[in-house]
Amino acid sequence: MRNTLLPILATALALAGCGRLSEIGQAPSLSEISNPALSPEARVISMPMPRPQNLDQEPSSLWRAGSRDFFRDPRAKQTGDLLTVIINIADQAQLQNQTQRSRSNNEKAGANNFFGLESRLPAVLPDAVNPSSLVDMESSSGSTGNGTIQRNERIAMRVAAVVTEVLPNGNFVIAGRQEMRVNYELRELRIAGVIRPEDITNVNTIDYDKIAEARITYGGRGQITDVQQPRYGQQVLDVILPF
Repeated sequence: MRNTLLPILATALALAGCGRLSEIGQAPSLSEISNPALSPEARVISMPMPRPQNLDQEPSSLWRAGSRDFFRDPRAKQTGDLLTVIINIADQAQLQNQTQRSRSNNEKAGANNFFGLESRLPAVLPDAVNPSSLVDMESSSGSTGNGTIQRNERIAMRVAAVVTEVLPNGNFVIAGRQEMRVNYELRELRIAGVIRPEDITNVNTIDYDKIAEARITYGGRGQITDVQQPRYGQQVLDVILPF
């Protein structure tokens, strides 16, 4: 079996390195000029679109139907429109809690008189028992806890989002995703939530703190991210092992 795997492994390594060996001592070759519409990044996509509306244009009129201003309003106002979300998070939090609790109990009971039968107690009870102190209990407990949380976050970026739905009350549901790949590492940014059209600025932007039910994720995947994560076997053991 070992003699069989060695040739297979050598062949796989040779095939994988053929492309790299041919570029030794040469500059990276440029790609051929082709139709941009045929590139994978520009394939036909489907986006939420508003219902078509028939707008009546008055002859010799400067007013545009559907505009909020004398000129065309650049702000997003219907399904399929775009707007820019400005994310500027600078959160700092520091919490420190300390808890201390103690308790002490002491109980003592005796039976010097027992329904007039105290004269017979020495005959019933062992000689070592003192009727005046039959029960004598004492207990104490204590606990101390300390906790500290310190967090410092700083994120500043901008991302374009799409109005995916107009709610019955006029609010917009937005969603956006941005991906950037550098070498073998992919950076991904996602955002979603509900906004009010009144919070959109005149330049068609909105701050992240105006988004209700905001869901913002910033991360990535690739070779560097894989190295920073524990292996799958270790993650499984962390879940299964009780200690």
